[in-house]
Amino acid sequence: MLVLHDYFRSSAGYRVRIALNLKGVDYVRHEVPLLENAQRSPDHLARNPQGLVPALEADGRVFTQSLAILDWLDARYPEPRLVPTDPDARADALARAMVIGMDVHPINNLRVMRHLEHGIGADAAARSAWTAHWMTEGFSALETMARNSGGGGPFLGGAAPDISDCFLVPQLFNARRFAVPLDAYPLLLRAEAAALDHPAFVAAHPDAVAPHA
Repeated sequence: MLVLHDYFRSSAGYRVRIALNLKGVDYVRHEVPLLENAQRSPDHLARNPQGLVPALEADGRVFTQSLAILDWLDARYPEPRLVPTDPDARADALARAMVIGMDVHPINNLRVMRHLEHGIGADAAARSAWTAHWMTEGFSALETMARNSGGGGPFLGGAAPDISDCFLVPQLFNARRFAVPLDAYPLLLRAEAAALDHPAFVAAHPDAVAPHA
């Protein structure tokens, strides 16, 4: 049995939950309360020296970094594929995912927001503006990439979700938490609507796995 150590509102953990559900892999969750700094506990640091979530225990190993975990899942459980095998389609899917995973999310996550507040003294308005700026830049680029892909939708990956949809949906969830306007991104919203009607995405939603649920 796989064990996923994550936090219900972690977008990186959310990505992995979606992928596990899409592949129909059984797993159990272990909640790591980020707001209580449980990610810095000795037990969790032994799992992940970065003190981040998610961490996936499998086969006596612990895998970290959501992109690496999704790549491992694709290799271990090949169907349905999250990353296409065709070289061109593979590069396109990974590029879309990396817009979120490397350029948007890392500079809006909890440890960055805490540093903005406590290390730099940014007030709530400044932190919100920071978040909106980087999300808007990423979403604008991703909307253009989706328009140019010619995949036909409804997902970013085409008729079925791919790795970029696993990254997109959690980031849109975060955007709404920070009241980032989204009307300018109809293709992203179309992909999200299709995803939120898909059982794998529904079961991975933070509301579905929150500790009070």
